[in-house]
Amino acid sequence: MTRFMSCLMLTALTLIGSADAAEPDQDGFVQLFDGKSFEGWKANENKNSWKILDGAIVANGSRSHVFYVGDDKPFINFELRVDVKTEADSNGGIYFHTKFQEQGWPKYGFEAQVNNCPKKDPIKTGSLYGVKNVFELHVKDGEWYTETVIVNGKNVKIKVNDTIVTDYTEPADKQAEPDYTHKLDEGTFALQAHDPESTVHFKNIRVKRLD
Repeated sequence: MTRFMSCLMLTALTLIGSADAAEPDQDGFVQLFDGKSFEGWKANENKNSWKILDGAIVANGSRSHVFYVGDDKPFINFELRVDVKTEADSNGGIYFHTKFQEQGWPKYGFEAQVNNCPKKDPIKTGSLYGVKNVFELHVKDGEWYTETVIVNGKNVKIKVNDTIVTDYTEPADKQAEPDYTHKLDEGTFALQAHDPESTVHFKNIRVKRLD
């Protein structure tokens, strides 16, 4: 990558510009990532942890999160689909009902876990991290798969390809924790760069509102 292209990439990561309005496909899904730029996305700390390669957003480097900021209307009920590939021994995540913050692990919302490593973290892909954890492996490193998050009212389902691996209904008396607001509400999406030893590819990021 040339120095000029690197500068362009980092500049794009600092912008909050809205992505061009995309038309829904025949199933009602709208693409959130154009496959070639970070338009509509904003990274927080350690922006060098992000790049675009072969039509995918690639996370590799020190902790960072890139947030979708291309739509001012918050997402409440939706079906989000993301094609994901983890390289060997890699950890990552897909956040929802979150909001931009300058640094740290996202305080708001939930994480759909991305981790197919047998040893790095016992909590595996498809978990609603820290809320309803999955310990079985459903896909392997090096394979593309689709991770789907469906939020409808107080229910969250997470699918790995065509298999529902998490089905969680929030209790009516659920209270937000003091440090992390793990309570269904509204917000946007974010992708996670977990650590320098983890490389995760994200592409074909599309969503359908269910409001």
